[in-house]
Amino acid sequence: MKILKTTAAALLAATTLGAPAFADATEMRCSHQLPPAHHIAKVIDQWAAEIETLSNGDIDVQIFGANSLVGARENIASVAKGNIECAFSINPQWGKTLPIMNVTLKPYAVTDLETLAAWPGSDAAAFLDEKLLEKGVKNAVWLFTTRMTAMTSNGSPLINPEDFEGVKIRGLNPVADAGLVAMGAAPSAMSGSKVYEALSTGVIDAGMTDIAAAYSRKYFEVQDHVTVVPLFSVFFHGYLNPAWYDGLTDAQKAAITEAGAQAAEWAVDASEAASASAPKQLEENGMKVHFQTPEEAAAWKALMVPAYDKSFGDATGEDGVKLLELINQISN
Repeated sequence: MKILKTTAAALLAATTLGAPAFADATEMRCSHQLPPAHHIAKVIDQWAAEIETLSNGDIDVQIFGANSLVGARENIASVAKGNIECAFSINPQWGKTLPIMNVTLKPYAVTDLETLAAWPGSDAAAFLDEKLLEKGVKNAVWLFTTRMTAMTSNGSPLINPEDFEGVKIRGLNPVADAGLVAMGAAPSAMSGSKVYEALSTGVIDAGMTDIAAAYSRKYFEVQDHVTVVPLFSVFFHGYLNPAWYDGLTDAQKAAITEAGAQAAEWAVDASEAASASAPKQLEENGMKVHFQTPEEAAAWKALMVPAYDKSFGDATGEDGVKLLELINQISN
C-alpha cells in the first residue's frame, strides 16, 4: 500500500527486488477526508495493505487522505463517474441523494455495540449495498466509526435543549439535522475537514463530531467545552467504481471482500478504544468534559426523535420502513 507513491520510486523498487514492473498491478486510487491521526484513517491504511497482501500484489492500493486527491463532497461523484476507483464517505454525506443512509442517525436508536458489530454482514447492510449500486457505486467495506457524539462549544456547555437556541452548529444534512432544528439550533452542513476552520473563524459557534475526531482534529484549540452524548452512530464506508470492479479477476475481487470483512472488525475495536481515550485526552488539553445524564438525554430525545422520524419518513417512504425492520432483526 502506497501513499502518494512516485513512479520513479515504484520502478526502483521493482528493479531492486527483481519483481514484475509495478505497472502490471491494477491501480486502485482511494480518496478519503480523514487526517492521518484519526483512528479510521489508520484502519483504512490496514485495509489497503491487506488487499495488496491477499491479492499477492495484483492490486496497487494508493491511499489519498485528508482530501489530498478529491474533496469530501466530490468523492461519491468522482467514483461513480470513474475518475477514481475508490473513496470513503461517512453515511450522512449521502444526504438527499440516498436519504436512507441516514438511518443510523436516529437519536438514541442505533447505538448498541452488538448491532453495530454485526452490521457488515446483515440484511440491512445488504439492502443498502443494493441501493448504493443503484446510485453508481459498489460498496466494499463498512467501518463503524462512532456511537459517541461530541457537542463542542465555547464559554458554556451545550447541556439542556435551551442551550441550543440560536446556536450555529455544524450539521450533517437536512434529514439528520431535523433534531437539532427542533432544539432551536441553526445547523450548517459541512464535512469534518471544514469544521476546525469554521469554528476558529466564527462561521459556526459549536461543533458536532465523533468524540475521537474532536481530539484528532484538535477541537480543543478552538473550543473549551464538550458534552459527550450517545446520540447516534456513524459509519465510514468504502466504495468502488462498478465498471472498474467488474473488470477485476475473481481472485482480486475475493481479496477486496476478505479485506473488507477483516477491516470491519478492526474498525469496531479501534473505534471503541478511541472513544474511550478521547474524553481524557480532551480534558488534558484544556476542555471541560461533561457526560450526558439519563435525565438530560430524555429531554433531548423528547424533542429530537419526533423531528427526526418525520424528516426521515418523509425522505425515505417505504424503503425507510423496510430498512428499519431489517435493523430491528439484527438485534433480535
